Amino acid sequence: MQLRLDALEAHLSKGLKGLYVVYGDEHLLAQEACDRIRTAARASGFTDRSVFTVERGFDWSSLIGASRSMSLFGDRQLVELRIPTGKPGKDGSEALKLMAAANSPDVLTLITLPRLDSASQKAAWFTAITAAGVALKIDPVERAQLPMWVGQRLAQQGQRVAPGEEGRRALQFIAERVEGNLLAAHQEIQKLGLLYPEGVLSVEQIHDAVLNVARYDVFKLNEAMLTGDVGRLARMLDGLKGEGEAAVLVLWALVEEVRTLLRIKRGVAAGKPLATLLRENRVWGPRERLIGPALSRVTEGALEKALSLAAKLDRQVKGLSGGTGKRGSEPPPNPWDGMFELAMTVAHSGNPSPGKAPAPARPRR
Repeated sequence: MQLRLDALEAHLSKGLKGLYVVYGDEHLLAQEACDRIRTAARASGFTDRSVFTVERGFDWSSLIGASRSMSLFGDRQLVELRIPTGKPGKDGSEALKLMAAANSPDVLTLITLPRLDSASQKAAWFTAITAAGVALKIDPVERAQLPMWVGQRLAQQGQRVAPGEEGRRALQFIAERVEGNLLAAHQEIQKLGLLYPEGVLSVEQIHDAVLNVARYDVFKLNEAMLTGDVGRLARMLDGLKGEGEAAVLVLWALVEEVRTLLRIKRGVAAGKPLATLLRENRVWGPRERLIGPALSRVTEGALEKALSLAAKLDRQVKGLSGGTGKRGSEPPPNPWDGMFELAMTVAHSGNPSPGKAPAPARPRR
């Protein structure tokens, strides 16, 4: 059966199942979930622990033997199986189905997997283990929910931010500094717990303590574009540049979003349902909720001009031409400024044109 992460504690308090599957790419949350299961297992007498990691040439028979054998001292045992690739192969698939069919009260199995695509989740081995036990899908904390998540974690250690706008800005500040790095967020929250007593944290205390530990992801640029968050967009582009990300990859990510918007915009104008267009253009998850407002903000003409600018930037980042800095004819001399201008076509539509919009100050690298 599938179980929500926030329901795990209540589930464990009622007793353990014989098989648990934890899968997802949010390592901090997956680690915490596994730790809770291990703690409950030890408390229930599963004191003998065996850990197996699936690598090339892994002997699946050793795993089956371990899951069927009793401990030397008769202790109940916890068998952990880690499959980093999420692909058990043919032998592994059969072994997992055998493990799912086994039902020993003296063996508890904990399987950890990365995020799985839809095909893997429909595979016979995965449906067998989830039907026999409990599956916890570890979803990432989306950017919009991160300030609330930080506030909840502070509350767990007896701390909170001031009410109202001041507290909102404090939580937003932490979220901006740890963007894309939940483990770093956890560490910064723990540091606040060590530096300051329980109670209300001021904005000044948080500013002094929290480091800039963001990990910028080129594939998250579209969220900043679609929401029109100009400040976040500027920070992400500066961060990607500072981290040495290839300009051609960043440009590709921006252009793909512009092309997707243009295809959907034209499809809506032709009378096709938005839901159908979203499926055809492989838009799902958080983007699905953001596309609508972005479409109402940007015009077809602006998107066409953005693609024209993108063609010039593509030549520029590949060293095929250089910009003169004249707006309307050539992109800015610095391709990163040109990419910011391109992204602003979507993020700042309906306001002054991207070329005239004041770009946030950029730190010198």
